[in-house]
Amino acid sequence: MTAEPAERVDYAPYGDYESDCPARMGVDLFGNSWLPVIVYMLRDGPLRHSDLRAAVGGISQKMLTQTLRRMEQMTLVRRQRYAEAPPRVEYELTEAGRDLLQPIYALGAWVDRHGAAVTLAMYGEPPD
Repeated sequence: MTAEPAERVDYAPYGDYESDCPARMGVDLFGNSWLPVIVYMLRDGPLRHSDLRAAVGGISQKMLTQTLRRMEQMTLVRRQRYAEAPPRVEYELTEAGRDLLQPIYALGAWVDRHGAAVTLAMYGEPPD
């Protein structure tokens, strides 16, 4: 499968490494290693905190909570609390969160094509 190149976006001129450069926000989103994973896990619809934690291997409850709060502040996820006993809370992607799936899928396709070669170059052995 050959991925089509992403459409190039030209931004207004910014100084080198300016903190308000729009492209830097995209890099920062992927700098949080759990954020893209959580977006991917929510791709099929809302999940409860415990279901997300079970689906995302290796994440602590504290880190999941912190990441979900940050994603909620960024308007990537919506937190829905249901008035039940015990209370039930679900998280689902907003439109912005669903749009973030496109670069996540593109990155996955890149890893599928080049991951073995990168692993071999870095560690001298093919991945398991």
